[in-house]
Amino acid sequence: MTEDWIEPDWPAPPRVRGLVTTRNGGVSTGPYASMNLGLHVGDSVADVQRNRALLRRCLPGEPAWLEQVHGVAVADADRTGAPVCADASVARRPGAVCAVMTADCLPVLFCNDEGSVVAAAHAGWRGLAAGVLDATLARMGVPAATVMAWLGPAIGPAAFEVGDEVREAFVAADPATAIAFRPAAGAGKWMADLFLLARLRLARLGVVRAYGGGICTYASRERFFSYRREGITGRFVSMVWLAP
Repeated sequence: MTEDWIEPDWPAPPRVRGLVTTRNGGVSTGPYASMNLGLHVGDSVADVQRNRALLRRCLPGEPAWLEQVHGVAVADADRTGAPVCADASVARRPGAVCAVMTADCLPVLFCNDEGSVVAAAHAGWRGLAAGVLDATLARMGVPAATVMAWLGPAIGPAAFEVGDEVREAFVAADPATAIAFRPAAGAGKWMADLFLLARLRLARLGVVRAYGGGICTYASRERFFSYRREGITGRFVSMVWLAP
């Protein structure tokens, strides 16, 4: 584990472990330097595999890698082998690692008070609006009041400019989300707060304990990949698991 990787700061049970990589600590070069963990972004496959091997040394098992499509499908990390098409995963088996890759979208980690189930969700605006957090909580199968969430690094409200269609996708479903948007300079443009949108969604679902948030990938060039900033770039990974 490199010095600038992140362990979630939340009051989770002792057997719940989490880890977020940064762009540092790997072998990739160029726009993918250096800890790119995404096989789908144009980086050398050999370099990504070496990076994944370095990551594996910090984990109890191979992460349940997903083919993320900005949807709401939730995979079973206890059973996943080859990557499956999903944007979240849930685990109950000790040592099974839930993982999501991001480079501006919001990673959300979950656990319950008992420490019997964990989950990770990839919440870009499309997935967030479509209900990926709802689907993840439903698959956890425990009362929302017993669940806490942690919001990982994502593009911040000072950098995330969106169009009217994004604002409408949220406000039409929940007028209260209007507070997460402020007018931008251009006509029909808004600055969106993904962290606040996630907190509002979680609160509607009954998850009132949401920690983290506030680390902007776009503004943190030295630590995080950002698709909005760079276009061609790598992916970092946010993970949660139950200790064996």
